[in-house]
Amino acid sequence: MKAIYAIASTTVGEAIRRKVLLVILLIGVLIVAIAPGLSVLSARQELTVLKSLTLGIIQMTSATIAIVLTVYLIPNEIERRTIYTILSKPVQRWQFLVGKYMGAVAALGLMMGLMTVTLLVVFFIMQRDQATMTTMLELAKVPMMYFIQMSLLAAVAVFFSTFVSPIVNFFMAGGTFVVGMMFSSVLETIKTNSELPQALKALATLIHSIIPNFQMFNVQNPVINSTSQIKGETLQYVNLGLYAVFYIAVLLIGGILIFDRKEV
Repeated sequence: MKAIYAIASTTVGEAIRRKVLLVILLIGVLIVAIAPGLSVLSARQELTVLKSLTLGIIQMTSATIAIVLTVYLIPNEIERRTIYTILSKPVQRWQFLVGKYMGAVAALGLMMGLMTVTLLVVFFIMQRDQATMTTMLELAKVPMMYFIQMSLLAAVAVFFSTFVSPIVNFFMAGGTFVVGMMFSSVLETIKTNSELPQALKALATLIHSIIPNFQMFNVQNPVINSTSQIKGETLQYVNLGLYAVFYIAVLLIGGILIFDRKEV
């Protein structure tokens, strides 16, 4: 565990030195700059647009950061030859890979935490009459689920980083995220449509089983629209967490098996 912790700590430091936190600060400033312009809307429209806009910015920015943080994790160490120094010590390859992933997730959590704080501050400034403790906690739940979603995306990028270049990985991980976000419902419909050919249904089932369903983690609707409710909210959140942990474990194990046989 000491080796994993040391590698994770180094990875967090490298992420901070790459000035990514400056990007987060700029995003926060952007949110603050845009929010006052919503005052031209009605009170209800302003509240809805403010929530959907800021949450959307957090999700898209977090997805970009999750990919950028992870696509270079392994290739950079190989290119700079620092991996030889690390592996010459009592550090196993699986410890190196897991440590890198944990460090990336920790850095991602730090950055998403900053964005979430910015979101809550903006919401409090713009909607003081609506900013009760319950409302603020409900709003904070969404970025928390986004964090689990992005941790899963980071695992996808780490898996690809063990055998493809960073540029290819960027598009592969991004494409996986887009498919998991936009086409999961389509694949589900194809799977359950009795009128379609069995071969097509089997293909949809295979793709739907392999590609994580990132759409499941979008729980912002009840927060944006008060008339929408999640039945068994706590149970659903637990199931989503277990779903993410399962896929992350599979992806990391797959990455370890590939990296263990990789010549570096």
